[in-house]
Amino acid sequence: MDERGRRGGGQRRSGTDRARRQRPDRQAHRPAGRNPGSGRRPARRSSRARRRRRNAVIRWLIFLILIVAAAGGFLIWKRYGASNEKADLKQYYELGAEDEVAVIINNEVIRENEDAQAADADVAPVPGKVYDGQYYIEYSVVRDKINKRFYWDPNESILLYTLPDGNVSVEVGSSEYTDINEQKSVDYDILKTEGRTAYIALPFIQEYTNMEYEVYDEPVQRAVITSRWGEVKTAVIRRDTQVRYQGGVKSPILTEVSKDEKVTVLEDENDWMKVGTADGFIGYVKTSTLKDTAAETLSREFEEPVYAGTPGDETVNLAWHNVTNADANSYVLEMIAGTKGLTAVAPTWYSLSDTEGNIDSLADADYVNYAHQSNLKVWAVLRDFHGGINSYDETYEVLSYTSKRTKVINQVIASAIETGVDGINLDFELVSTACGEHYVQFVRELSVRCRQNGLVLSIDNYVPQPYNAHYDLEEQGVMADYVIIMGYDEHTEGSYEAGSVASVGYLENGIADALGSVPAEKLIAGVPFFTRLWFETPKTEAELADEAGTEAAEYPNKVTSTAYDMDDAAQVVESSGADVQWDDAAMQNYAEWEADGGVYKIWLEDEQSLEEKLKVIAENDIAGVAEWSLGMESSGIWDLILQYVN
Repeated sequence: MDERGRRGGGQRRSGTDRARRQRPDRQAHRPAGRNPGSGRRPARRSSRARRRRRNAVIRWLIFLILIVAAAGGFLIWKRYGASNEKADLKQYYELGAEDEVAVIINNEVIRENEDAQAADADVAPVPGKVYDGQYYIEYSVVRDKINKRFYWDPNESILLYTLPDGNVSVEVGSSEYTDINEQKSVDYDILKTEGRTAYIALPFIQEYTNMEYEVYDEPVQRAVITSRWGEVKTAVIRRDTQVRYQGGVKSPILTEVSKDEKVTVLEDENDWMKVGTADGFIGYVKTSTLKDTAAETLSREFEEPVYAGTPGDETVNLAWHNVTNADANSYVLEMIAGTKGLTAVAPTWYSLSDTEGNIDSLADADYVNYAHQSNLKVWAVLRDFHGGINSYDETYEVLSYTSKRTKVINQVIASAIETGVDGINLDFELVSTACGEHYVQFVRELSVRCRQNGLVLSIDNYVPQPYNAHYDLEEQGVMADYVIIMGYDEHTEGSYEAGSVASVGYLENGIADALGSVPAEKLIAGVPFFTRLWFETPKTEAELADEAGTEAAEYPNKVTSTAYDMDDAAQVVESSGADVQWDDAAMQNYAEWEADGGVYKIWLEDEQSLEEKLKVIAENDIAGVAEWSLGMESSGIWDLILQYVN
């Protein structure tokens, strides 16, 4: 070959060699087992796998986030979202048997009467019942919540309602009744009983009561009653909503109320309002669902009966005369000879002699004649003590029977007419809480008979306290001509500590409290003509041990007392030589001295203390004053009384 051929050949070889040098030896670098013809495909597959794995992780993360969010939302809803749970209305109204009726009075759901249970049955009576389609209300509910003048006598199974001229009376299971002297009837049984528990038909209650009612059969049987009239707060429902058992969206739903429905607003609890619906559901709605809140006056035309007449313009100046036996009547002229300005005298003539309704009498026609000759009226006193009986249980035994009350009244009225007295002064001081309703019914029945016979009825009372509220001053103020507050016995013979018989504050508070229930023109204030001398000694260790756990143990001294009239009390203090000081709190002269191993203490009733009481009486412009008792006063007292009572 020529030189070019050799070079050319060399060049071709060189070209081949270059090509080889430029291309890597794939075979040498190819991983074992790979297909020589696959090129770059395995790398692309690996990238897609990674993407798939990444996307799967993201999807799982999103899924987990959604689950957590859903769980959180559920928990939030669970805690704050509104519940659709419906209240068990039978449980809400405390209904058991099918004949039981829910009773709603003046926007109050009436529950079982536990007091009635304690007084009588093993099981508390339910508030309402339905018999033969007629709705009935349990007696104690009627008495306490609707009309207290209904009176049920379980001993003689009779229902009474006292009108100004006599009683309405109903027997059990009858559609007929007596309205004073007139026989009447209705188309339903008026009175049903279960044991000693009485149920009164709703329409009969309304016959004598300023009330309205509606009855409903669904979703539960209920009677909705309005008997209290006057101003109430109302509102209109802004949008359809629910009335719930309590404030809060989780509380069960009692009922649905519609837009523009009117409700009575009972309590404001900020975000929630307690309301009463017209159909007897008492619960809560959101405050935001109410609009047009306003004060409305509810009223109903009803003619209330008028019982006692209006007292005259004469200011009363009454003195009790403590007559303990027939001979004492003969001293009447002597007793009244030194008085001035008296308008009436009240001899203690009548008392209960036994538990059958009989009375003991010291009434004397001559006494009445002598008093009338001195221009004094006679208001004979009827008492439940200092006679044949002298206990709370015995008074209850008499007053809890209609026939026994009638027997007492008949005897007293007959004697009053026979002797010519002008009035009856009722002084029952042994009336227990349980006897309260029977005593008040006795007052009603006695007032009717006094009114029918032209007799003035006055009633004596302790100074008002929570423990004697069952005497019902308000009802006395309706039935009686006069209500007397005995503004004394602040400290009595049985007191655990020495103190005033009648501080001025005791009388002042008594008058103020009584005026909350009794019109001023009917209220008389009683003042004492006596005082108590107290003797105080430290208790021994043995005495304190015996009294441990009792109220008496709270007092370190043993006290006894003796009652004195005004002159005798002044003489006792003078004989002791003790200094007399004015007690600014009691507004009385006070003295104490040591003798006989102890300390004597006395708050004197005299002209100075009595004047302070008379000032209070005059300032309150009440009907007059009464004094206990005639013959215990000092000589200048009547001139003093005349300055304030005339």
